[in-house]
Amino acid sequence: MKFCRFVPKSAGAASRVLPAYGLIEGETIHGISAPPWQQWSRQSGMLPLREARLLAPVEPSKIVCVGRNYAAHAAEMGNEVPKEPLIFLKPPSSIVGPDEPIVLTRYSKHVEHEGELAVVMSKTCAHLSDSDDPFAYVLGYSCLNDVSARDLQKSDVQFARAKGFDSFCPTGPHIETELDPRDVLVETRVNGQVRQSGRTSLMIYPVAYLIRWISRMMTLVPGDVIATGTPAGVGPIVAGDSVDVSVSGIGVLHNPVHPPLS
Repeated sequence: MKFCRFVPKSAGAASRVLPAYGLIEGETIHGISAPPWQQWSRQSGMLPLREARLLAPVEPSKIVCVGRNYAAHAAEMGNEVPKEPLIFLKPPSSIVGPDEPIVLTRYSKHVEHEGELAVVMSKTCAHLSDSDDPFAYVLGYSCLNDVSARDLQKSDVQFARAKGFDSFCPTGPHIETELDPRDVLVETRVNGQVRQSGRTSLMIYPVAYLIRWISRMMTLVPGDVIATGTPAGVGPIVAGDSVDVSVSGIGVLHNPVHPPLS
């Protein structure tokens, strides 16, 4: 199944129409009564997909990101492979949806893209044992761009500011529930040119391991997101660029890059 969050295009940007969750079937969105990680039912309303503006399909309490989870990316950053998962948090306020702009910040001179597979949780998940099935707690998967102010990351020697600016976590275009995350292709294109291309089978710590490990540090709740790390090939983005993050079996997340706000 493909779950989305949307508003009708006819509503306009200034409309008071509240976003709704929906189920995408073919070229049609069927409204559902609640977020897909809750108890929901299909509603009678339908909308052609072309008449909807898709929003970020998640409203998480937290975004748990995994750093240096591909050996080639760790090498290109001049770092060793971590001996255990390296995690950090992005604030929910950094999320934007498909076609929304990545707005650069005047506090950084070097912002980079990081295309990733995102995991969306369906149930409260804490203290999983090695025998627990982590996928029983997963709703589905999406595309995510862990946009990073690389110069601030280096100067701060930690990640919160560099990765926490508004719009630095594009996510979407929808949540795909029918996906095996163990070997899918993650690619990032900037202005149509491939910058990143890597398969999730190359992860140092695969999805199942990450869910178990993170659950032992913090409780994951329905709707939370795990960003599983980025392949090699990260690089700068500037105002006027167009960034596409794709995950095979899910789709393409498109975002333009805008200059800093005055």
